[in-house]
Amino acid sequence: MRRLRPKSVRARATLAATAVVAVALGVASFVLVWQLDTNLVQNAENAAAQQALGVAGRAAEGTLLPLPPASHGADFIQVVGADGQVLAASPNLAGRPALGGRRPLGPGTVRSTWDSGPLHEGHRQRVVEVTTETRNGLVTVYAGTSLRDADAVDETTGALLAVGLPLLVLTVALVTWRVTGRALRPVEAIRAEVAEITGRDLYRRVPVPASQDEIARLAVTMNATLDRLEASGVRQRQFIADASHELRSPITVLRTQLEVALAHPDPALWPELVSGALEDTARLQDLASDLLLLARLDTSEPASTTRVDLVELVRGLAESRRADRHPVQAVIMVGEVAGAGEEPGAADAGPVTVVGNPLWLTRLVTNLLDNAQRYAETRVELVLQTEPATRTVVLAVSDDGPGIPEADRERVFERFSRLDDARSREEGGAGLGLAIARDLATHLGGSLAVVPSPRGARLVARLPLAPPDRAGTH
Repeated sequence: MRRLRPKSVRARATLAATAVVAVALGVASFVLVWQLDTNLVQNAENAAAQQALGVAGRAAEGTLLPLPPASHGADFIQVVGADGQVLAASPNLAGRPALGGRRPLGPGTVRSTWDSGPLHEGHRQRVVEVTTETRNGLVTVYAGTSLRDADAVDETTGALLAVGLPLLVLTVALVTWRVTGRALRPVEAIRAEVAEITGRDLYRRVPVPASQDEIARLAVTMNATLDRLEASGVRQRQFIADASHELRSPITVLRTQLEVALAHPDPALWPELVSGALEDTARLQDLASDLLLLARLDTSEPASTTRVDLVELVRGLAESRRADRHPVQAVIMVGEVAGAGEEPGAADAGPVTVVGNPLWLTRLVTNLLDNAQRYAETRVELVLQTEPATRTVVLAVSDDGPGIPEADRERVFERFSRLDDARSREEGGAGLGLAIARDLATHLGGSLAVVPSPRGARLVARLPLAPPDRAGTH
């Protein structure tokens, strides 16, 4: 059965529609023929019953003879006495024996259909038997009519349906085949266009039909997917080009230092040369780590997650940076309010728990602090607070540096982006810190943006709070 099943949608739709129409027409034809036959037989029976009742009434009154002629709808009449003798009959039954094999036991009316009646004309005959009481005993009146009209209608209707139904079913199949073919033509055009699109021509788009139906929406969705693929390809190629450019500089400097050390074997120069080589090697190592992390984030590779207390994490990072050029001032605005004479954040703050990867959260805060310290003039501030209404934790890092122009507040999150092209790579970094920070915030279910600040730059990360720890509430 699976081998005989049509493969294409067009063939399956045509077969299904044709089968449904064929079954529906077959049932409707049967009901039509049955209804016509029933009505015609009922009409013939009514005419015969009317004739039989009239003759039976005359017999009961004793005025049976002469026998009235058969009216319209009755083809023969026969009156039989209780002893089986024929008392009267219509001319076409003259000399015939009594109809019916049994003698009635009491008055009443019986209706029956005979396939081979007394006229022997090859058609069914509907007979009505009316038994009535007379002075001479029971008398039975047989009045019958031929069902030639009903049989003729049945034959004619059956012949017409036998010819018309296959033609109608065939017409439905052809129309369905044409309509489905026309409806699926845009789908085939979309398939053919997608089949020809390769990684080198992602600029191509599938045709969108003007029908504004499901197929048109499919084409629009497909083009949107191609837009994303093209943007991803452009971003990937740009990333590879920028990464190659960024790697070339430290590698070139490192090679130059090694060539100088090889060309001047003076031991007095080796400490300086080795120190410079180590610095460039560290830069290469950091850049390679950033590139690997970006590659992992781009592939949406899942990372292990756990419940992390941001209060503890922020305090630890702030303590580790007290010896930096601009110490980090941490302000934790959760839990109890700091008392008089206490430093901001010195109060006993309760835990602020989020679900995430501890290394990613540490890297997110570290990148924000590194960026702030790189451009700050005197201070760096780290504020941690919660928004219970939205179940969100807000982490804001501010500095008093030159700030970020409004037109560049999105460009700073682009990879290898530097607002000041003249700034050296040693001072300005590779331009990956904020890009990594935003990707990390997004993967943690939050966001990172630059918000207006009276002075300097202010970057705000929003992360969802962890759901209540049910195990710890018991």
